[in-house]
Amino acid sequence: MPIILPVKGVSPQFGSDCFIAPNATIVGDVKVGKNCSIWFNAVVRGDVNSITIGSESNIQDGAVIHATYLKAATFIGNRVNVGHNAIVHGCTVKDNVLIGMGAIVMDHAIIDEYCIIAAGSVVLENTICESGYIYAGTPAKKIKPITEEQRALLNKLPDNYIMYSDWFKS
Repeated sequence: MPIILPVKGVSPQFGSDCFIAPNATIVGDVKVGKNCSIWFNAVVRGDVNSITIGSESNIQDGAVIHATYLKAATFIGNRVNVGHNAIVHGCTVKDNVLIGMGAIVMDHAIIDEYCIIAAGSVVLENTICESGYIYAGTPAKKIKPITEEQRALLNKLPDNYIMYSDWFKS
């Protein structure tokens, strides 16, 4: 059974048809859209500030979503893929983004739509990642424009995760 707890009287809210893994933890001021999935060992901790996750987004295994007290809420848009063991903290991630496995996105960063943050990259505070590019490294830098194939992948991945989550709902 997932851990879903209120913090200071505020409970997480979920849209329809979400999959929450049995060992995921979601607490506090968290709003999750419809058809989302929060996978095994993921933590979405809305204790110190709000976290909003748009529809058809997936928070993969071991990912941590958090914010900063009185300074930085976290907003994740629609059809966002947060890869395994990634950390998304006090930032804005717009629609149709892939945050790669093990990547870290820090406070007040803005990841514009149709960006790929490469696995293991660190997006520093206040960084703005421009739409349509791959960012990689530590600190993350703009590497090159995404290809049409990569854009198609960003459009397809959320549907894959909706399908995977359906396997666990029956």
